[in-house]
Amino acid sequence: MNSKLVLINVLRWCLLLFIQIILLRNLSFYDLGTPFVYVLFLLLLPFGTPNLLLYLIAFGTGLTLDAFYDTLGVHAAACVTLVFVRIQFISISVNRDGFDEPEPTLGNMGFKWFTLYALLCIFSHHLVVFLLGAFKISELSYTLMRCLMSGILSWFIIMLIEFVFYSRRLR
Repeated sequence: MNSKLVLINVLRWCLLLFIQIILLRNLSFYDLGTPFVYVLFLLLLPFGTPNLLLYLIAFGTGLTLDAFYDTLGVHAAACVTLVFVRIQFISISVNRDGFDEPEPTLGNMGFKWFTLYALLCIFSHHLVVFLLGAFKISELSYTLMRCLMSGILSWFIIMLIEFVFYSRRLR
């Protein structure tokens, strides 16, 4: 990874965590939909990032969010799960030797690929966040509804951000 890409990712990390912690922390729609846009940082990490570094970045990002949300490792576990799903999806869907693009953005990878990628990663993250957060079988249907509504809301905001900032070379 070159220094320009590192600087862009550090700024992206700071900006998305700032937005999540300051603006979106208390935003909830009828206690069903809570957007988590900080996952966009983990989604957009470059293809060439080593897996161990991905896991460490995800764990650190989750712990940072846990410190502000008082959730005792829930976001750290969810971020590590997201990175696991990301690694598996990319290894199945992208030929590692044949990609020319440095990052898995909407503009680089296309709408269908990025939509499936984002949905899988976002819902795996949200499922872990809400199941570990509730931790009650009696509230399973409510927890799954929160996961679904929050996932849709997060996906919509992430796609909006992608269309605004990263759609330079849409296929």
